[in-house]
Amino acid sequence: MRQTVLRRTVLSTTAIGLALTATPAFACPAPNPNAPVVVTVTVKGPNSTLFNGKVRTKGHDVTTTTGGTHKCDGTNGAKNPAPVPTPTAALDDAAHQRGFAWDGAWYASFDDFSVDTIKNVSGGASAYWNISVNGTPTPVGGCQFALKAGDKVAFTWTSF
Repeated sequence: MRQTVLRRTVLSTTAIGLALTATPAFACPAPNPNAPVVVTVTVKGPNSTLFNGKVRTKGHDVTTTTGGTHKCDGTNGAKNPAPVPTPTAALDDAAHQRGFAWDGAWYASFDDFSVDTIKNVSGGASAYWNISVNGTPTPVGGCQFALKAGDKVAFTWTSF
């Protein structure tokens, strides 16, 4: 009887092992780096906050009056290997979703936009629009920095 139980255990273990090795592995799909995320966008003008709200965004083509249409998906300047949500795309989505305008020139040498005007407030010769994420200025342009869900994006009018 003891041999029968031992034989059944060995056969069962062998059968399970073979079944597990014969089962095809199912690959989990890779996460989409450009999946839409929700971020908070704040626009701080020289005298007041011009916009503050949550925005659903992802990297996409952006069109401005001055700069034309260009990609703004994090692959700019070869900063990211695949499209991702970016601060300038988030500003663009905020403008479309909440009905305000912004404009910026396109600089091919930087492969990025310069944000020049938001809600009719221009940097002009004495100021510029600084971009920060989670309180830290971005080390690259607004079409090159990768955002994550929950990030706090700020465009702040900053005098020279």
